[in-house]
Amino acid sequence: MYEAATDTIDTSHTFIDDGSTIVSAGESFELGFFTPANSTNRYVGIWYKRVVTVRTVVWVANTETPLTDTSGSMRLIEPGILVLLNNNTNATVWSTNASRTVQNPIAQLLDSGNLVVKDADEDNPDIFLWQSFDHPTDTLLPGMKIGRNFVTNVEVHISSRKSNTDLATGEYTFTCDPTGYPQDIVRKGETVIYRTGPWNGIGFSGNPNLRKNSIYTYGVVINEHEVYYHYELLNNSVISRFTLNKNGVCERLIWVDGTQDWHVYLTAPTDNCDLYKNCGPYGSCNIENSPVCGCLKKFKPKDPQGWERGDWSNGCVRSTSLNCVKGDGFVKYSGVKLPDTRLSWYNESMNLDECKLMCSKNCSCMAYTSLDISKGGIGNGCLLWYGDLVDIKELSPGQDIHIRMASSELDSAESKRAILAVILALAIGIVLLSLSLVLYCLKWRKLDLQLQETGRASLDYVYDHPDISRNLDLEIPQYDLATLIEVTENFSIGNKLGEGGFGPVYKGLLEDGQEVAVKRLSRTSLQGVHEFKNEVNCIAKLQHRNLVKLLGCCIEGEEKLLVYEYMTNKSLDLILFDPRKTMLLDWPRRFNIINGIARGLMYLHQDSRLRVIHRDLKASNILLDSDMNPKISDFGLARTFGGNETGANTSRVVGTYGYMSPEYAIDGVFSVKSDVFSFGVLVLEIVSGKRNRGFSHRDHRLNLLGHAWMLHREERSLELVDSYLINSGYLREVLRSIEVGLLCVQERPEDRPNMSTVVFMLSNECVLPEAKHPGFFTGRDTSKIETSTSSNTATSSNEMSFTMLDGR
Repeated sequence: MYEAATDTIDTSHTFIDDGSTIVSAGESFELGFFTPANSTNRYVGIWYKRVVTVRTVVWVANTETPLTDTSGSMRLIEPGILVLLNNNTNATVWSTNASRTVQNPIAQLLDSGNLVVKDADEDNPDIFLWQSFDHPTDTLLPGMKIGRNFVTNVEVHISSRKSNTDLATGEYTFTCDPTGYPQDIVRKGETVIYRTGPWNGIGFSGNPNLRKNSIYTYGVVINEHEVYYHYELLNNSVISRFTLNKNGVCERLIWVDGTQDWHVYLTAPTDNCDLYKNCGPYGSCNIENSPVCGCLKKFKPKDPQGWERGDWSNGCVRSTSLNCVKGDGFVKYSGVKLPDTRLSWYNESMNLDECKLMCSKNCSCMAYTSLDISKGGIGNGCLLWYGDLVDIKELSPGQDIHIRMASSELDSAESKRAILAVILALAIGIVLLSLSLVLYCLKWRKLDLQLQETGRASLDYVYDHPDISRNLDLEIPQYDLATLIEVTENFSIGNKLGEGGFGPVYKGLLEDGQEVAVKRLSRTSLQGVHEFKNEVNCIAKLQHRNLVKLLGCCIEGEEKLLVYEYMTNKSLDLILFDPRKTMLLDWPRRFNIINGIARGLMYLHQDSRLRVIHRDLKASNILLDSDMNPKISDFGLARTFGGNETGANTSRVVGTYGYMSPEYAIDGVFSVKSDVFSFGVLVLEIVSGKRNRGFSHRDHRLNLLGHAWMLHREERSLELVDSYLINSGYLREVLRSIEVGLLCVQERPEDRPNMSTVVFMLSNECVLPEAKHPGFFTGRDTSKIETSTSSNTATSSNEMSFTMLDGR
């Protein structure tokens, strides 16, 4: 047995047998073999050497593959790989990898507790082939960083142990999650159980106890290459570590010489209000109240009966519903832990007024606040939330957040400002209206005479909605309301097929035996008027086998209805994402669906009389007939263009996150390439049988696009394919479809192919270009990105997609 006397292992004769160790230069840490109490397993680990008298292991190599006797040895082999061998069987129990080949590799234990493999001839002491700090177990040491590296696409986290005797990876993980705006998160498997709240420049908004102190400093680093949390000790005489125990509790521990033991400095979570989403959406948790859950001011329980029983999972809803078309405002709430930021966007250069303006222009923006409060409490930067606000806790001190509310719910001062703004706008509008009043009167009179002749709609409705009434001369059948009531059995629940932002859809049977789908505008819908107009305008004169056919419409009084051909198999999502039905979609059917959607989009983009951009292409808007042929539906958000126009800008973003392209979701820039991006998402969903929205994987936090991209780069794309297709005999076609899908979801619009090229690539064995990085981030800052504790970076949309419904 070789007794190692240094901190280094080389490839010649220096190695560690069971019983020998190496010690860092300053004798801070020691590496060797050990056995946990009440166990017979042997592990290689690193523990404190000097001062700490109780053996405290901070890193373990072979967590999943313990030895059962003392026959192990650790060696360094060329070109720079550490291996743990079982000398009885000569089998490799554990090993590292090497990022490159070097001539003179060594392994060294540093005084930081980091075991590194490096080139002995390298002058830069911080360049390593491998380091244990990139592969932590249950302990975070000073100088370590946990988070995500966007260049290597690797996440670093600490994990709990199964038990004190079995050091295998347990159920819990802790990391800095870069999705949306960075925050530290504890997960049990894939389920979030605790989060710190977002980083605010001085700390995490949900951890008031984690504050500036004399023992250590900490922070979050955010730049274009990586996002990570770290801490550093301020005094070398202090020994402190951060661990995740087997029960999922984070503990900050300090070694106390006087008692010769570890003392708990702080823990998280600390109480029931730290349990993730304990009070549901818009619920607020206060540990001093009984019960702990309540609704934010101006909100009420969504399920009052359940709330009384202590079931708060459904959370709260606004006492007055939003009305984005007529104008909403914002109410300030103070002293809170900011909501989950995985559905958020941020920009460090905006001020709070600019932040408010940006949020107010997007009907899906539910709240805003200052990004960074480190400068004497004066906030700067902008943080926006989309979707429901969850995991709010009342804190002192806490932060301010401005939540979107109906204008009638605003405070008096805010209301007065809103009223003044409205009065000013009205005054300007009256002047303009006076100039054009005569022209309007003439047009309305002409329209009145037309309606009296046709009898197809009431005059009152036309005066309320002149935009729709102008289109009554469309050459499509006009159904009587009485007829549609009869064929749908008075819009019975039994005939209801589904419901969207426009309103419910019912199955009907016409007198001639034709089945139809009747789409009825809900009277409470904020989206229906413009959607109705778009549906009629865009699709009435479009004829293609892969577009759903509009058979007619009905406008009577307050009723507005569209009549479509009935699709026997309903929408793609109901089959593709149902584990019981997805097997109905073999590869020939899936490939036919992909090609059908592609041909339908090609027609919309370049072959129809007007260029049409759909803007809401998703699985639920692909209908399937009795033979599983696809038909694109729902043109309520579509835009038409003439001539050479291919896109436009909008200040009101509408659509569905998870399918929306980055340039549209963030900047409001949409084009035919926005539809191409949505098509690429659909292709990857069809191949994998998994939703992009809410996709999860045990090895990483990527969405479906990121997962597909990672597998493609590693030449493992077959792992993406739905298990029902693996033995289909069409794998070349499947892999080609994945490549085409990745080409369509590239981040830059100009890199994406047009749909005619997509149709060609799907149908021919041509050489495909190499795909670039997919655009799976929901947010980005177009200004220069610098490393800081509060700068902007791209954020993934994939794990957190949602529908952005705008008044339309």
